[in-house]
Amino acid sequence: MNQNAVSLNGEFLEPLSLAKHRAAEILGRNAEDEVALHWRRKGFGILAQRLRTGAGEIDLVVANAEVLVFVEVKARKTMAEAAYAVSPRQQARLLEAAGVALAAHEGWERPCTRFDVALVYPGGVSHIEDAIRYN
Repeated sequence: MNQNAVSLNGEFLEPLSLAKHRAAEILGRNAEDEVALHWRRKGFGILAQRLRTGAGEIDLVVANAEVLVFVEVKARKTMAEAAYAVSPRQQARLLEAAGVALAAHEGWERPCTRFDVALVYPGGVSHIEDAIRYN
């Protein structure tokens, strides 16, 4: 291991890797902010952004009187790359994290709950409604 390596969340990264990681984090936060603004314009309230649970992080939780939406945000160079970034493992993590969040926030219950994905790429945002289903 390089003596200049830095530990970030228990993972040792070389200085260049650390810079790339930080750039990706900034890109992700900007994408989440852009998607949150989109939901506000549609009349939804933002219940949580970057919500950490014991099961993982939820990028965005929005709601109106009828619908509660857990939103996974993916920012990539192309829409296709963003779409492929939502792996089955991430989908399972989101479902589990949503269960933890709902148990902790009784006031969030709505007649309908959805799991949407927002794909952010240069020149656009694509919103996939009801993208992740649970049994």
